[in-house]
Amino acid sequence: MSFLGVAVVRQYERGVVFRFGRLRATREPGLRFMIPLVDRMRKVSLRTVTMPIPSQQVITRDNVSINVAAVAYFRRVDPVACIIAIENVQTAIGQIAQTTVRNVVGRSSLDDVLSDTETLNESIKEILDRTTERWGVLVELVELKDIELPQSMQRAMAREAEAEREKRGKVIAAEGEALSAGKLAEAADVLAAHPISLQLRNLQVLGEIAIERNSTIVFPAQFLDSVRDLSAFVAREGGPSADAPAVNGRTAAGAMS
Repeated sequence: MSFLGVAVVRQYERGVVFRFGRLRATREPGLRFMIPLVDRMRKVSLRTVTMPIPSQQVITRDNVSINVAAVAYFRRVDPVACIIAIENVQTAIGQIAQTTVRNVVGRSSLDDVLSDTETLNESIKEILDRTTERWGVLVELVELKDIELPQSMQRAMAREAEAEREKRGKVIAAEGEALSAGKLAEAADVLAAHPISLQLRNLQVLGEIAIERNSTIVFPAQFLDSVRDLSAFVAREGGPSADAPAVNGRTAAGAMS
């Protein structure tokens, strides 16, 4: 109804008034009156617009062909420039966004595209913001939302990841073997210094085996020798205290004779 001289501007809009084709003023939200048949108003929305950037094929710096899709968020901050500086601001932003995404991704390697997307997003946003500033538009955010790799590249990356995990597993196993060998060497030194401890360890192992009642224990000849050595050791340790009274008795008998 602007041609009748009455218009309602919503809170999220601004009205740009033209009089006989010339810019007259910018109207704030509310009920606005104009000169009928003379003034014309065009309303500009200041809300944030979500613009999907269609998927497009891009060749990266290391000659890998991928499909990249993105999304951009922008809003109009200068209602006059949005109308006067460019014919269709949304179409223009969509075209420049596709070109910028293709150029930025094409200058990057595949590893950077997959692992450093935040830097790419910021680079695309800065380029778009500089380009659209003269159109009265502020680009708030750009995100790469879909990166599609060829099937052959996916298989190659899967094999690489699997090989990397196998390498880490072998390194961990080797470190465990080295640590185990060092501890075994320390244990062997202790057992060599105290031979009886080896026999005690054998008895401990037999005790652990005997807990399972369905086990059959076979004593090898070497183990019997170990048992005899253990008995001899116990006899040597307990012998002097047991023979001391007899020696004293013989000594006393000789003195009496």
